[in-house]
This record gives sequence, structure tokens and C-alpha cells, in this order.
Amino acid sequence: MTKLPVIIGFGGISSAGRSSGFHAYRRTVLENLPAAARDHTVRALAAMMGLVRHDGSGYVTPGGERLSDAEVATRYHRQVLEQTLIRRLEPQYFDPDAMSVQLNFEVGPDQGQALVISTRTSELPEPLPAGWRVLGTADGHTRIEISAPVDMRIESHRRLAVQSAGQLPTGFDPAALYPSRFHPRGLQMTIIAASDAAKSVGIDWDTITSKLRPDEISVYASSAMAQLDQHGAGGMLQARLRGGRVSSKQLPLGLNTMPADFVNAYVLGNVGCTGAIAGACASFLYNLRLAVEDIQSGRRRLAVVGNSEAPLVPEVIEGYNAMSALATDDALARLDGAATANHRRASRPFGENCGFVLGESGQYFVLCDDALALELGAEIYGAVPDVFVNADGFKKSISSPGPGNYITLAKAVASMRSLLGEQAVRHHSFIQAHGSSTPQNRVTESRIFDEVAKAFDIHDWPVTAIKAFVGHSLAPASADQLISTLGAFHHGLLPGIKTTPAIAADVHRERLDIRLTDLELGDEVAVGFLNSKGFGGNNATGAIVSPVIARRMIEKRHGAAAIKDYLGRLETTRAAAAAWDEACCRGPMKPIYRFGDDLIDETDIQIDAHALRLPGIAQAVDLDLPNRYEDMV
Repeated sequence: MTKLPVIIGFGGISSAGRSSGFHAYRRTVLENLPAAARDHTVRALAAMMGLVRHDGSGYVTPGGERLSDAEVATRYHRQVLEQTLIRRLEPQYFDPDAMSVQLNFEVGPDQGQALVISTRTSELPEPLPAGWRVLGTADGHTRIEISAPVDMRIESHRRLAVQSAGQLPTGFDPAALYPSRFHPRGLQMTIIAASDAAKSVGIDWDTITSKLRPDEISVYASSAMAQLDQHGAGGMLQARLRGGRVSSKQLPLGLNTMPADFVNAYVLGNVGCTGAIAGACASFLYNLRLAVEDIQSGRRRLAVVGNSEAPLVPEVIEGYNAMSALATDDALARLDGAATANHRRASRPFGENCGFVLGESGQYFVLCDDALALELGAEIYGAVPDVFVNADGFKKSISSPGPGNYITLAKAVASMRSLLGEQAVRHHSFIQAHGSSTPQNRVTESRIFDEVAKAFDIHDWPVTAIKAFVGHSLAPASADQLISTLGAFHHGLLPGIKTTPAIAADVHRERLDIRLTDLELGDEVAVGFLNSKGFGGNNATGAIVSPVIARRMIEKRHGAAAIKDYLGRLETTRAAAAAWDEACCRGPMKPIYRFGDDLIDETDIQIDAHALRLPGIAQAVDLDLPNRYEDMV
């Protein structure tokens, strides 16, 4: 019997805000939500951005003014809209109008006259360059005569050609929420996002883990680009060139495996299975596939999966721009026939576009098997029956598309046809497109969708693309898709690609309904397909089943009596999850950060031939392992 992997919690942060409570999703459909849900999310964002805080008796502004819930939603509605989602780069990390650069130039004698300079004696290069001669030293300074040309570097500044980005909401600083100790930004986001996911479950983590053996839990997380800011690998590589020194933390904290390591070491205290698989823009689905297969097979009963990426550093932006992959200000202005770029509409999947927009994001999900979800009384937000991964085969250009994505999408659709039937796939499914907003993607990905739709006799297949709102976050890109998909299941509303004014003429859409406005899905939606096309031929498609369908499947397996017992426990879970949401809506969220807490003394580990017991962990590791190769020995 194959166990069903179900999603029982999710959380994270992106330019749309906090993910738990569906707030990041709601930001993308805010104008079409009921007033109560809309105002709730505005308050959540206002608190996240530091515009207000709740002191127990009401909301208070930084200036001391008291506001009611309704006044907060009214006063800050416009500001919340303007300072979230894709927008012009803000100088909170670096000034995009004055990016630091090193200029190379040659200095030397002028018409045979030697150049004389003075510098600190402690800063003299050793050995002296050719043509340099010491004239004298006094008071810690040395006079140098330069009689031959010498190459020199001087710091200067210039404006970035790319000025659009999916930044975290203005005013939100993940480093301020816990003792970040020079952590790279991507790892700061990991702590916040994984904490949000764990708390969103609504069940104390120790209660969950007490029901499981330590090796029944897994954590899979990574980043695609590693940690490239000054506190990680980027700072390490720049240190000597900038006249600084490499710190002891920059190399280890720069690894792309660190998101998983941080979740294990500082958030969950996991001693079970762990891993960090990277597949460029498909990294999240690669990690999700491992978790799904773990749970399906019974090797693990609980898995935490996610990614975090903080690519908004000048070198990464320039690197992608050198590939002609990003939307520059000049190209955006030309698209609109305008004098200046519209940064808010820089990402335009399936429209006339000129490149993608980088975004930062950290998203995590808690999955478990169907039986454990019932036992815990956990909320079921959806299920993940299958994730498919395929490469492209031989390629001329490593970044060009290939046949792998045809395979992944076709297999995902075929899998759901087998599970749910043809009607569910034909009439009650939708696609979260990779939708990177490049001219090449709009043609190649739409052709894949159209061909698969023809093969399975699908008409008017709804297609959307979350990158229109939050940009391309690289490793977590499909995690952003999943956050949006869970929100669409919950609210019955599929976000349209509202930054795209019209679909481009070269897009294939005979069988597609590429949504430019929000689409009412109703209660019949069954499945969402997450599609990813990564650099290097990293293709993946995940099939996500709605909570209604997942609960129906679980009831068929476990029976009505088990569901009745489950619903009784579920009310307590929902109340705890709502309390976490409300706490975050009232002021700065308080992430889990257990630095040096409950360390395991290795001398207290107990081991015999049948079990291994760890201090502080309720259940033992089972050493009575079955022989899986019984027929061969």
C-alpha cells in the first residue's frame, strides 16, 4: 500500500510577504478577495514591514498613535501595495544607482618626470613593483618615486542596467528577528521560513516527533547559487581584492547545502535523514521528489522540504544580465515606447517581454503520510502524489530548452489521469508555468503545454505564472508556485498574469487559457501542475492534489469513523495555527532559533544490537532492519 504524502504546514517569505495563513498568495489576488480577508492580509503586511505593532490592547504606530484594525487596513493599504511584489531595487542592500566597481588604469612618469607619491609605510606592497624607489620614511609614511608605468585600481561607481527585483517587503529585515551572527541573507531567510512552516502546522514540534523514530524524519533543502553575499562565498572571494581578509565563517556558510544544515541544527534539531539536491531553477521540485518518494515507500513518515535564495547582489545581477537573461530598464522602456521603465510590470510571462526579474524567497513545507496526518489531527492543505524529473539529453547550448520538459509534464498529466480520471484532468486542473518572462520561454513552454493538451484532449487549460508577481527566485521558484497553488485551492481563485497586457503573437495557445485576470476555480478544482525548466536541462513537473480530493482519498482508505475522530482533533490544530498567524500579524514574528540548545552528549547515547537511543528523543532508532535482498542470499 503506497502512502499518500500530504502537506500539513507551509511557511516562508518573499516579495509577496509571509506565506503562512495564505498571506503571500492573497497579496497576488488582493483586489478580488472579500473585505475581511483583504484587510487581514494588509494588517499582516503592515506588521511585517514595521509600520505598526500590537501592544496587547491595540495597534500602535512607531510615533505612538493608536489605530483600530480597520484604521490600519485603510491607512496602509496603498503603502503595502507599493512596497511589495516586484518593484524598483531599493538601496537597502546596495545602491543600484551607484554600484561599487574597480576601475583599472595606468599611471606613470609624465614627459620623463618621475611621479612621486606618499603612502603609509604599513601599506607598501612587498616586493615593490618594478620602477618604484623609496625616497625616505618619516612618521609612518614613505615617499615613493615611480619611474615606470604601473597598473592601478581605484574604486568607482556606476548605475546597474537592471533596476527591477522581487525584494522582500520594504522595512522587513530577517536579520533583526534573531541573533543572526553574520549569517548570509539566504540563511537568515531559511531560519524565518522554516520557523514559519513549523509553527503553521499548529502542533508542537516535540509532540509530532514524539510519535516518530528519529530516522523516520527527513529534511531536504538547498540553494542553487549558494550564499553569495558578503557574509558567504561572495565575501570570501572578494576579500583580498578589496584589501580585507577572509573570515572563518564565509566559506562554510557559503555552501549551497547550508539551508538544510540550518534547519536541522537551529530550527528542528533533526537527527534523521537530510540532503540538499540542486537542480538550478528546478531545485525545489528535485528536493520535493525525494521527500515524496521517502513517504510513499514508508522509509520516512515526516519530511520538511524547502529552499532559500538571496540572489539580489550586484555580481549575480550582472552575471545574469551578461547572459542577456534579465529585463533591463532600457529594454523595458522600449517595450512600452516610454522614456522610463515600468518596474512594477517588468516580469511579463507569455507577453511581449525582454527577460526575467530576479527575486529573493525562502519557502518551506511540512509533509507526512496520510495515517500520521489523521493521528495528529493535522490540517491537510493538499497532497503530492508524484513529481517527475527528466534531463534534456544532448545540447548545443547548456541554457537552451530541450525535450525533458515534454516528458515530465506528459507523465504528470498521465499520472493524474490514472489517479483521478480523465474528467478531472481535462476540466478541473491548471498549470503553474515556469513563465520566466523571456522571449524564448514564452514560445517553448507554451508549445509544450499546447502539445500535451492536444495529446490528452484538454481544451482551455488554465495557465498562470507566479513570477509575474515575485520574480524568479531560482531554487525556490517552484516553491513559490506551490504557495500560490495552495492558496488557489483554499480560496478558489487562480491569480492571473496581471503584469502582462496582452499575450504575444508567437505564443502557442490553441488549447490553453493563459490567464491575464484572476480566474474563479470554484469547488471542483482537483489538481495543479507545477512546471519548471531549469538551466542545464533540469526539468521537473509536480502534481499537487487539492485538499478536497486528498481528504476524499484518505476517507476511502481509512473509513468514516477515522475521519470523524480526526475532525475532532483538527479543531485544536486550527486554533493553534490561527494563534501563530495572529501573533505574526501583531508585530515582529519570533522565529525558532535554538543555538546550542539541548545538545546531545555523545557519552549518553545508548546502543545495543537492536536499538540506538538518543538522550532527549522519545523513540529509539530501530536496528532490527529487514533483509531487502532476501531472494538473493
